[in-house]
Amino acid sequence: MLSRTSSTLVSKVLTKLNHVTRVHYSYNDVDHLMRVKGQIDGMRAAALQGGGAKAIQAQHNKGKLTARERVELLCDPGTFVEYDMFMEHRCGDFGMSDKRISGDSVVTGRGSVNGRTVFIFSQDFTVFGGSLSSVHSEKICKIMDQALLTGAPIIGLNDSGGARIQEGVESLAAYSAVFQRNILASGVVPQISLILGPCAGGAVYSPAITDFTFMVEHSSYLFITGPDVIKSVTNEDITQEDLGGAKTHTSVSGVAHNAFSNDIEAIQNVRHLLGFLPGSNKQKPPIRRCYEPSTVDVPVLDNIVPYDTTTPYDMHQIIYNVIDEREFFEIQPKYAKNIIVGFARINGHPVGIVANQPKVAAGVWGCLRRHV
Repeated sequence: MLSRTSSTLVSKVLTKLNHVTRVHYSYNDVDHLMRVKGQIDGMRAAALQGGGAKAIQAQHNKGKLTARERVELLCDPGTFVEYDMFMEHRCGDFGMSDKRISGDSVVTGRGSVNGRTVFIFSQDFTVFGGSLSSVHSEKICKIMDQALLTGAPIIGLNDSGGARIQEGVESLAAYSAVFQRNILASGVVPQISLILGPCAGGAVYSPAITDFTFMVEHSSYLFITGPDVIKSVTNEDITQEDLGGAKTHTSVSGVAHNAFSNDIEAIQNVRHLLGFLPGSNKQKPPIRRCYEPSTVDVPVLDNIVPYDTTTPYDMHQIIYNVIDEREFFEIQPKYAKNIIVGFARINGHPVGIVANQPKVAAGVWGCLRRHV
């Protein structure tokens, strides 16, 4: 029990604390809070506009979605939480002090895809052509660090002209921080890159070293140096499509794992792919209920493989008849067609499939001739 002196002392302390924590709001205080709220709302509205209405319309005229539209389409409704919306670049040279836009050409944050947490960055081509600055890099690195810490996939929606030349070597150095995290995340969490526009120079390296890279036909490009520079150095005429388009990277170089007709289809396929993958190397992939009985008889399998060993057949027919609901997510379907790889489910469990394709070069590995 406390003595009378101690009790009195405690009572005085509690009285003072109560007095300190008691807040009195005047009309001026309320007005100030409302002004601050109005300023924040105004900053948020400006950030949501990115490069402005004309730049957004130009993006739409090219058949492309904006950075924020892509994020909303990728995530489950209402789950995206944006990070660092009000960050701006720190460059004061070449008149950049008067060209500051909240968010600085990239939207970053976390969201959910089919109820599972993912971390996302979406480069905004309407702001400085999506070019990478030191602040742009810091925002990307932050969500990559969070993904590694929590064990969640990293999804990059790439639409960038490369390094921001106004920042010089500082912008180039910022790429190295992203590359370092690509390496640290390799084999730890899934990394998926979606190429949704021109990615030139330093912008090509990070997607090329992620686990999966997808492109959009006729609107996305991956090349270190563009056609104009190639022409001036080698006197060779080459188009963007031939140099680094979706067809080149899905069928010749093998850098991209597939290409789709538009942004919407590409994003939907990323959502589909995530359903086969674990959140990290410490988690198991999601199991889905299978509505087909595992004991069902499949008589078509009796006749697919021909008696004549020299007669080719399509391995896809076997794959589709042994997996759940004929759902097969093929990886690199246009590259090295003598081998089939992809993801499927058997009795609800995700599996990876590697199969020879007898229909192409008798399914022999490494026998294809490449004409470049």
